Amino acid sequence: MDAQIRQKILTMLDQHRNMTIATLRPDGWPQATTVGYANDGFTLYFLCGLDSQKAKNLARDDRVSLAIDDDTQPVMEITGLSMAAHARPVLERAEAEKALRMLMAKYPEQDPPPPLPMPKPEEVRIFRVTPTVISVLDYTKGFAHTDLVTC
Repeated sequence: MDAQIRQKILTMLDQHRNMTIATLRPDGWPQATTVGYANDGFTLYFLCGLDSQKAKNLARDDRVSLAIDDDTQPVMEITGLSMAAHARPVLERAEAEKALRMLMAKYPEQDPPPPLPMPKPEEVRIFRVTPTVISVLDYTKGFAHTDLVTC
């Protein structure tokens, strides 16, 4: 992977905290949901309810698509990331606690007051998202310009 593209992806991941993630429902239809995320390099973490539709969908099929972007005024300044990835549950307590700390750090305005209560790993389902393909959208390089990166 080109060093410049790598840095661009990492910068965009670090600058954002919300993504839209699509999982596959049992009937085959995609389900897109906006969730908060934190990243450790190219690895993303998000959490959801133990019995949420996302958790159920991912228990059947760990493939996801996701998008991270901004709402910019000038159309020719649109930038964003989309990924094809696998989302697998975090099972080790140490990794789960690390992911929770990283997620809470993305929302510093919540603490104080009132502090955002940090859930315990057993109260939520935490997923590790590992990209296989990343598409880097950058209209500043031309309408719909995209760099495709295989991980």
